[in-house]
Amino acid sequence: MNNFLSNKAKSIEPYKPGEQPKDKKYIKLNTNECPYPPSPLVKKILIESSFDDLRLYPDPNVTELKKEISKLYNVYENNIFIGNGSDEILAFSFMAFFNKGDKVYYPNITYSFYSVYSSLFDLKEVKIRLKEDFTIDINDYKNLDSGIFIANPNAPTGLLLTPSQIEEIIINNKDNIVIIDEAYIDFADTESAYKLINKYDNLLVIQTFSKSRALAGIRLGFALGNENLIQGLKNIKDSFNSYTINRFSIIAGIEAVKDKRYFAETIKKIIDTRERIKIQLKELYFKVLDSKSNFIFISHKNIFAEDIYSKLRDNGILVRYFKTDLISNYIRVTIGTDEEMNIFIDKIKEIVKS
Repeated sequence: MNNFLSNKAKSIEPYKPGEQPKDKKYIKLNTNECPYPPSPLVKKILIESSFDDLRLYPDPNVTELKKEISKLYNVYENNIFIGNGSDEILAFSFMAFFNKGDKVYYPNITYSFYSVYSSLFDLKEVKIRLKEDFTIDINDYKNLDSGIFIANPNAPTGLLLTPSQIEEIIINNKDNIVIIDEAYIDFADTESAYKLINKYDNLLVIQTFSKSRALAGIRLGFALGNENLIQGLKNIKDSFNSYTINRFSIIAGIEAVKDKRYFAETIKKIIDTRERIKIQLKELYFKVLDSKSNFIFISHKNIFAEDIYSKLRDNGILVRYFKTDLISNYIRVTIGTDEEMNIFIDKIKEIVKS
C-alpha cells in the first residue's frame, strides 16, 4: 500500500489534535473548547433554516458573514477573508506568502501546527527561543529576512504581547509579512492587532469562531488584512476549493457575530473562572503562568506533569500533556464551567495530598 504514497505522505508527521474520547464521559479540559453553548440566536437560526436550500452551493464569497464582521470590526469587506476554521487560513497563508525553500520564523514553543505546515509546504522553519519565563523577546524578531508567525496569546503558554510590542515587530520587518494568530485574543485584556491593518500592509491577523464564540464544531475562522493579502488568500482558496464554507456555518457565524451581549457574558464568565483557578492552584504550590487565554499552563514543583495528567484522566478529567522538551513538566488546562473546574480542583487537591 505504501507504494502508492508520495514521499511527503510517507514522511510527514501530522498534527496531533487533543483527544476526543468515545469510551466514556469525561470532563474535557484538553482542547480549549468553550464550556458554554453557542449564542441562542445560533440555535434559533439553525432550527429555522431551510432544509431545501442544502441542494444549492453556498455563497463562495461568504458575503453576508463578511458584512457582519465588517460592521463589528469597522473594516471594509475586501479586508476580510473567511476560512474553514483558522487552521485552514493558516495553511493558506503558508502557501500564499512563502515560496518553496523560504524561511519562516516563529517561537520554539508555540502552536505545533506551524511546524507541520512548514514541512508540508517545504519551508525552512526557524524557531526563535523564548526567554526562560516563556515570554517572547521582541528584539529577536527585528530585521529578519522572511515572514513571521506569532500566536498571541501564545499557545500553550497563554502569554501575551501588547499591541505596541506587535507594532514594533511589524515596523522592524517592513519587507516581511507578519502573521498574528489571535485564536485566543478575546480572552485577553488588550486590543486586537487588527486595528493596525490600515497602517501596515505587511500585517495579517487571523481569528477563529471556535473559542470565544463556541463554534468549534462549525469550523469558521477569518483573517483581516490589506486587500492585496486577502486577494492572495482568495487565490489559494479558489485554487483548492471554491466552497469551503457551508450554508449552516455561514448563518451560524452571522448570528454569533450579531449577539454581542451573549459573547461578552461568555467571555466574562471564562475570565472570572480562570483568575479564580489561578489563585487556587498557586495555593497548592503550582507554578501558574499568567495566561490571558481560555486555558492555563501549570507545573508542580513536586509532582511530574505526566503523572498529574494520568491521574486526572483516571478520574475522568482530560487535560493536555505535551511530551516535548522544555515543556514536558507542564500541563495545559482548558477553563471549563465553574462546576467542572471545582471538580478539577478537588481532584488536584487529592493528587497533591497523596
